[in-house]
Amino acid sequence: MSTLLTQEITQVFSRLREALNRVVVGQEMVVDQLLVALLAEGHVLLEGVPGTAKTMLVKTLARSIAADFGRIQLTPDMLPSDILGTSIYDLTTKTFALKKGPIFTSLLLADEINRTAPKTQSALLEAMEERQVTLDGRSEKLPDLFMVVATQNPIEFEGTYPLPEAQLDRFMLKIIIKYPGGDSERLMLSNWQQGKYERGLSGEPVVSPQEISSCRARLKDVKVEDSLFDYLMQLVQKSRSLSDVQLGASPRAAIYWLAAAKAHAAIEGRDFVTPDNIKFVAHPVLRHRLILTPESELEGINTDQVITKLLALVPVPR
Repeated sequence: MSTLLTQEITQVFSRLREALNRVVVGQEMVVDQLLVALLAEGHVLLEGVPGTAKTMLVKTLARSIAADFGRIQLTPDMLPSDILGTSIYDLTTKTFALKKGPIFTSLLLADEINRTAPKTQSALLEAMEERQVTLDGRSEKLPDLFMVVATQNPIEFEGTYPLPEAQLDRFMLKIIIKYPGGDSERLMLSNWQQGKYERGLSGEPVVSPQEISSCRARLKDVKVEDSLFDYLMQLVQKSRSLSDVQLGASPRAAIYWLAAAKAHAAIEGRDFVTPDNIKFVAHPVLRHRLILTPESELEGINTDQVITKLLALVPVPR
């Protein structure tokens, strides 16, 4: 990848970062991680308490890239057909016509994914993996820019259906969105007072879907040295033998980790991956994949602490 092409990716995603940070203040790390997933063609599990601008963030992203946006409020009684679509009999033509569901969009917000039954979760996650939907024996392709951002509330467990590990593994990143800092929250109040959060106002397009697709196509040219392949594999394998961990990173996790590191390098303006790129995406790549032992959980150890420990245990290549 030439320096010129690297600069183009950086310029595209700098415009996106600025647009998102202008609307959703105080969430710079969350924005950077979301942009990594967008470039690396990954899906995102976004976790945060109510009122932390999860929906606004995704809507602003869709508006900023001029992408079709769809939102599903998942509930226990929702069926797979409510998401995927179904065939409707047309009395005029006396044939069955496909009525596409809300999944046929470019950027899909699946609100409270852990509130819907496993059968519906599976239908959504299958579409995420295959990038297509099969209805009545026919395969229907999803848009090229297809990306799912699923949200869940970390403090409400009653009436929820936690995602199984095999399905969690389909998400490239799990991003934690926390309360903004004091100064950021004050700026948010000031923005609201000035009318910047009026309904329907979520930013203007700053890049085109074609620019995103072009940047994605060039990501394969980001170089990775052999020493960094070894470093990444040592991290993945070490994650499986930690005393605090019952289930470590999967081979899919290793692939997603590499893709996310390459995306972060390209956004930063480099055509090669560094150890810092691998470290930057370590927590969102691993936090929903590592299963801790019951003893560790009883001691109050959390997954992010284990990931930090993992990064400290494996020496960085020189």
